[in-house]
Amino acid sequence: MTDTMTDNVLIGVVADFPDGEIRPASMPDGNTLAVYNVDGTLYTTADLCTHGEASLPEEDILTGKIVECPWHFGTFDVTCGKPTGMPCTVALNTYAIKVIEESVYVEF
Repeated sequence: MTDTMTDNVLIGVVADFPDGEIRPASMPDGNTLAVYNVDGTLYTTADLCTHGEASLPEEDILTGKIVECPWHFGTFDVTCGKPTGMPCTVALNTYAIKVIEESVYVEF
């Protein structure tokens, strides 16, 4: 049986996530997510590449809405998690973000 409840987890304030950059966010269960600022809009995906399990925020390789894995140079669209370049073929998990009075929450 799957628990479908989600929690809004405070991960910082808007200023913690500069435009065009990736930042890690720690979750209460010990997982880490990657938070991207694409032209002023925040997106969140799993921290690890689905191909080689490299940390995506580690090298901060974000071009527009495309993140590049630092290990094998595969790419993903951070707005939806879809793989956009080989060798990546499995989508990243994505998570909803809410901004409330400059505080940033992720539904996790």
